[in-house]
Amino acid sequence: MHKPSKAFLYRLLSSTRQGQKMFFCPKLHRYLSEIGWIRSKVARMPMDRSGNPLPWFTYPSIAFLDKRVKPDMSIFEYGSGNSTLWWSKKAARVVSCEHHEEWFGYFKDLVPANVEYVYRALQPGGDYSKSILESEGEFDIVVIDGRDRVNCAKSVLPKLHERGVIVWDNSNREKYEEGYSYLIDNGFRRLDFEGLAPINTRASCTSVFYRDNNCLGI
Repeated sequence: MHKPSKAFLYRLLSSTRQGQKMFFCPKLHRYLSEIGWIRSKVARMPMDRSGNPLPWFTYPSIAFLDKRVKPDMSIFEYGSGNSTLWWSKKAARVVSCEHHEEWFGYFKDLVPANVEYVYRALQPGGDYSKSILESEGEFDIVVIDGRDRVNCAKSVLPKLHERGVIVWDNSNREKYEEGYSYLIDNGFRRLDFEGLAPINTRASCTSVFYRDNNCLGI
């Protein structure tokens, strides 16, 4: 990868938003380089400093999950991309459902053999949100990071292992409140990981919804 010039990094880190400027700081640049944010921003794909794929979650949640995902786990995710490649290196099985036909066409040749990659057209409450019900067996982790998220949340419980957890990205968005409440009403607790995410210039939140004796040891 071509190393960004100092002038480019200055423009990148000094970009304005709503009249506020973040001035270039060597320590900030070093931190953003170490976590891979600069490389992700340049490539417009979430990755670490070495170019390895990362989920588009907040960095605190990535660090948390990285230490707890076991090689024998089974993952289902709504929404695909670099996260699919990241999960595939850590878990035994990944089922990923994608609604965007062109994106699906791009990634279907990139996913490894332990990934079952499926395309479902998007319709509220339709095949996309219910796609998990077509899969065999139960899942240790379900990732909600695509579309129609409230209906996805309402579909996953029959396929979630009794020790399973749900990872919900962008959980700071109030429009998904019905889905959060649904999980809480069904006995889940919520652990939030707020902070910066790859590419983004604003803080976000990734949450883990869990019950007692869960597979992540929370």
